[in-house]
Amino acid sequence: MTLPQLSVSAGAKPASHALYVLPAAKTLPDALPDRALWQAVLKRRDLKAAELAKSPLAVDLADGRRAACVMVDAAAPRFERLTALRKAVMLLLDETPRELAIVSLDAPEDAVRDAAYVALLNAVPLPAQKKKPAQPLRELRVADHRLASPTGIPFGHADSFSSVRALAAANTLARELTALPPNALPPAAYRKRVCALAKAQGWKIEEYDFKRLKKMGAGAFCAVAQGSGHEDAAIVHLSHRPKGAKQRIALVGKGICFDTGGHNLKPAKYMAGMHEDMNGSAVALALTQAIAELKLPVAVDCWLAIAENHLSPEAYTQGDIVTALDGTTIEIVHTDAEGRLVLADTLALAARGKPDLIVDFATLTGSMHTALGSRYSGIFAGSDELAALAVESGRASGERVCAFPLDADYEPALDSKVADIKQCTLDGEADHILAARFLKRFTKDLPWLHMDLSASSCSGGLGATASDLTGFGVAWGATFVERWLRPSSVPDNWRTFVKLNVTSRLPDVGAA
Repeated sequence: MTLPQLSVSAGAKPASHALYVLPAAKTLPDALPDRALWQAVLKRRDLKAAELAKSPLAVDLADGRRAACVMVDAAAPRFERLTALRKAVMLLLDETPRELAIVSLDAPEDAVRDAAYVALLNAVPLPAQKKKPAQPLRELRVADHRLASPTGIPFGHADSFSSVRALAAANTLARELTALPPNALPPAAYRKRVCALAKAQGWKIEEYDFKRLKKMGAGAFCAVAQGSGHEDAAIVHLSHRPKGAKQRIALVGKGICFDTGGHNLKPAKYMAGMHEDMNGSAVALALTQAIAELKLPVAVDCWLAIAENHLSPEAYTQGDIVTALDGTTIEIVHTDAEGRLVLADTLALAARGKPDLIVDFATLTGSMHTALGSRYSGIFAGSDELAALAVESGRASGERVCAFPLDADYEPALDSKVADIKQCTLDGEADHILAARFLKRFTKDLPWLHMDLSASSCSGGLGATASDLTGFGVAWGATFVERWLRPSSVPDNWRTFVKLNVTSRLPDVGAA
């Protein structure tokens, strides 16, 4: 999907819909157009001007235009700032305008960029098949009078908003893929889309199809894929190699295009929406695009585990013993714990290249959703330093994460009498932790981070995103990779905090 045309200038050209972005203050600025009208609306609603930082307002002007007003408190957490901007933008985008102006009245520099990011992010409707499709925003204009000054804020033209646009486009890609219905994005169609994107981006692509994986001994992935159109299943490897990159990161994503639960069939309530079980792969793919377009100096190997988990006479069953790519034998305990199986072989493949870091994304466990709800995602890190970086990146990006324990004494629960390890237990206790311990076995003890995407969908939106599908992980990932490349950017107090607390893994380690 195409984002709106973006322009940046010093003057505000009239538009049918306008958002005024103000700095936090006790009163409205004198430069606010129709200031008397805004004051009257605040009085009618018994609100103080400062409350615009949490409760934006919209008014209809005498000439028929619609305007919204929001204050941005530079001292507030990024998540809260993005939330306020999203509420304000949606007061305008809900009318599906063709044009939108964002007018800064001496708002903080970051707030202007964030407002543009939020508007671009929510301007494109997600895939839907309706007789009257929603109309996308065509033009976004950003105006700030400081641009006319030699000492104005340093984003003097649209090109300097490229990072904002790149992140918005990547998040939109992740949400668009996740929103597609299962009959529009089975594994074969998904692979075609990935191939097209790779060609457009100039990435090298290699596909490990079912036959090849079977021959290689990837029994964990093949066990899941064999229950459906397994010839279409594959592990897809994308390679991005920018000039000058000295470090290499592997991004791994779970791409189960539909999850019935297999022989342990899900009830209808829990099968609804299972076309979204490929969200981890969409995040990994979109993050690869963001890294490329942001020109971050890092080589990327993106590994997508694309398959379906269906019920059929060929489907794997409880009690099966399968052999993973690295030779580990696995006792199958529950066929609806398929994500950790496809990731096991995919992580083993990724680890063969000995990257400097592996990061995997997956909508993996219901227990993580039970632990955190849908407003945070959970992370597991191979070191306290990575955990610190992940949590701080969540605060900085507005996509909040919470660090969970990965201690070895959890793993005896996965001891098997007939294989090297159980896939899971039937107790359900701490399943998100057991799943992470299971995955860790296939990383060859390389630096590794696992994100369980409990915030991939949040009713009513989350942070910058207004749709239920959030694209969570893309902005976090871009921030994380940038800071991973510059370790000194992590505040010392966060290093100390996580070093003291992550070993005990208090549930609120990531609280903002």
